[in-house]
Amino acid sequence: MASETKQTELKQGLTGRHVQFIALAGMIGTGIFKGSAETLQQAGPSVVFAYLAGGLLLLIVMTALAEMALTHPKHNVQMLIHKAMGSRSAFVTGWLYWINWVVVTTVEIVAAGSFLQYWFDLPLWILSLICGVLIIAINLSQVKNYGELEFWFAGIKITTLTLFIILGACLIFGIIPSSAANPVENLTSNGGFMPFGLGGIASAFLVVVFSYGGAELVGVAVTETKDVEKILPRVIRGTVFRVITFYIFPIIVICALIPWSSVTGEVSPFVQVFDMLNIPAAADIMNFVLLTAVLSAANSGIYATSRTLHAMSLSGEAPRKFGELSKNGVPRRAILITAVFIFLGVLIAFLTESRALNLLMQIPGFTIMIVWLAICVSQIILRKRSNLTPSFKVWLFPYTTIFAIVCFSVIFISSVFNKANIVGSTVCVTIMVVLIIAAQIHDKYKQK
Repeated sequence: MASETKQTELKQGLTGRHVQFIALAGMIGTGIFKGSAETLQQAGPSVVFAYLAGGLLLLIVMTALAEMALTHPKHNVQMLIHKAMGSRSAFVTGWLYWINWVVVTTVEIVAAGSFLQYWFDLPLWILSLICGVLIIAINLSQVKNYGELEFWFAGIKITTLTLFIILGACLIFGIIPSSAANPVENLTSNGGFMPFGLGGIASAFLVVVFSYGGAELVGVAVTETKDVEKILPRVIRGTVFRVITFYIFPIIVICALIPWSSVTGEVSPFVQVFDMLNIPAAADIMNFVLLTAVLSAANSGIYATSRTLHAMSLSGEAPRKFGELSKNGVPRRAILITAVFIFLGVLIAFLTESRALNLLMQIPGFTIMIVWLAICVSQIILRKRSNLTPSFKVWLFPYTTIFAIVCFSVIFISSVFNKANIVGSTVCVTIMVVLIIAAQIHDKYKQK
């Protein structure tokens, strides 16, 4: 039994600073640096309300996750869902989460290659392949190397956003000269602060959820974290502060300095603002930051997919081979099988000139919402079953969790029937149906 434990039990190689920055890295990525252009086009300056509302829902999800993780030690997200709702729900949610991160990681690796083309005149597939091999090699080494890389990636993004907010404030208040004649007018002109009404704010929710997707990686990493009882509550409590600091403030700066209607999405709105500073290397700086952002997301994607497969193998929802660990204590086979599918995705992107993947990028918003729904439902079930009083728990239970469930359900249904999301919703619903049927077949097979 001892040798079997060594082969399947993940090492606790992540420290407090690793987990804190994994949470930050999960929330700060292409969703803010490039996705902000899309949300501004949908809702104008009032999109800050969508980010605030999304941040509130994320806080509930993260608190529910922390409560379950502390009450049930050494259980990550997939294990907690299995414990609460059984094998079929865990099967569907686990594989859905794996598919979600395979899609995200594929797109991020292709995006990393495209950012490298700014400096290197090489084919996209070669640069993407180099990025993919680098990220996979890092994940095949000890888990602390993954945590260390995320720490530095997140540090670069946080530093950039902090400088952006400070420099933006200097431009707004005239400390640094700029072409922004009247920042207040930029916030209220071009149709007003809320040019598309409540409908515009609602339409931006899918991208907002996608932007925040990845914060739940803390729940995936919990089985590899030292002193999780001390670290996790501290990380969760900082969620709202991080949302306000790294989403709301940058959006306000962008809308104050440039008319929101001039944000086209062809370049990052952050680049547009940096151009106002007349810094010669502004484009190179932002290209480097965007490169680290997508590499960080790809790094997290490999981690999330491999640990999800590892957890599912231990509970019987995936082949047991994926539960075996290397000498470094990482699920090598789970990483390698994920790598195969990611490189297939990169090949598809190369053959279709990224058109197919651009459409499939609608999927993560749907899948993350389903995973967050499953976390909230699991928290209600496990709280009612448990006789233990958690040291860190959801406030005003069960009303806050029910509120989040209702909100996610409404957002999901409205997004599915939104014509603009027809490709993503069709693919997501199809995947869900296939996974539900597969879960039933798998369950019957296990019973035999």
